[in-house]
Amino acid sequence: MNNSDIIVGLDIGTSKIAAIVGRWNQYNKLEILGYGKSESSGVKRGVVINIDKTVASIQEAIKEAGAKAKVDIRAVYVGIAGQHIKSMQHRGNRIRQNSDTEITQEELDQLTADMYKLAMNPGDEIVSVTPQEYTIDGEPGVTQPKGMMGSKIEANFHIITAQTTAAKNILKCVAKAGLDVSGLILEPHASSRAVLSDDEKEVGVALVDIGGGTSDIAIFYNGIIRHTAVVPFGGEIITEDVKEGCTILKKQAEDLKIKFGSALAKENRADELVSIPGLKGRAAKEISLHNLANIIQARMEEIIEQVYFEIKNSGFEKKLGAGIVLTGGGSQLRHLPQLTEYTTGLDTRIGFPSEHLAQETAPELLGPAFATGIGLVLMGLESTNSHYTQMNEQSETEKIKPQKSNGFIKSLIDIIAPKDEVK
Repeated sequence: MNNSDIIVGLDIGTSKIAAIVGRWNQYNKLEILGYGKSESSGVKRGVVINIDKTVASIQEAIKEAGAKAKVDIRAVYVGIAGQHIKSMQHRGNRIRQNSDTEITQEELDQLTADMYKLAMNPGDEIVSVTPQEYTIDGEPGVTQPKGMMGSKIEANFHIITAQTTAAKNILKCVAKAGLDVSGLILEPHASSRAVLSDDEKEVGVALVDIGGGTSDIAIFYNGIIRHTAVVPFGGEIITEDVKEGCTILKKQAEDLKIKFGSALAKENRADELVSIPGLKGRAAKEISLHNLANIIQARMEEIIEQVYFEIKNSGFEKKLGAGIVLTGGGSQLRHLPQLTEYTTGLDTRIGFPSEHLAQETAPELLGPAFATGIGLVLMGLESTNSHYTQMNEQSETEKIKPQKSNGFIKSLIDIIAPKDEVK
């Protein structure tokens, strides 16, 4: 087995931590060699609140994934998300010394690098700079100016910032789990890579990744990411609402939400009941599915309204020809696409990562809950220019060594926390 062909994605979420081991197969599909997941008890709304618990959960997920894939995992591509992630737009320019020579990639890279020098609020760092379109000598709408001639290069940039301490804590947890970080990737980017098509990104689409603690939004138009935002609510708060509204245990509330939950109360009859075991020495409790849906719908409407506010705030509300794509574990609620369409007036579908996966993939991984983890593997493979090569089967345990990352992914680690800061 060629180690350079294998990538591990680590999704550190509020409800679960998932590790996925994958590589390209001969059909350019993602072959999942193994995966593991564990309960995430040390993370809240994308931010680490307990280092030791998070480290233990990471080690559990990695151990399970490594055992299934028969590999010793040493390096991972890690997703970063949370309420502290923010985006902004900025315009930069560069005067060229010689307008008679062709514009080089080095000049474009330098213009992008200059954006990292912008002054930020204390405690924030720029973690991602994406050029959207260029203007050459006053001529706008240039997507690739390399090779052109001109005296002045201008560009619009999509800039993402993160809270430095929050990012460092994630890196510290991964390091304490005995792993190297090959790349730190924004989770909305990873999810979009797994569930969106190029056509959707071209015509305009809003990706909404509903996780346990937060809902991440990424808006694309003309093939370029235009806006990102985070709504500080996800599936966990719905579970809490069900727990309080039905006066039951949290585990019972989570099971009730998953098995019988609906985002539209009118789709459930008042006489449909489900029985919940009572506490010690007490009778079982009967809960109306109509009342359950009322509780869920009230909170989901609040989340969708905040998502819609971010879409309108981006200025691209009227340019989303592909509407909204919902993904993440929270998107699996019944009737959620219908509620989203009713609230926003935009076409809505559920995003599944299945089109990128090989046929023999485990059914659990085909759902939207693992979209981020699969996206991390896909982006990791692309960043290292890994390609599938035919390999002979080996029974020995293989070693996955730290990969060299380049470009966008590498810059995130170097800027947020140099290696000597997370050891």
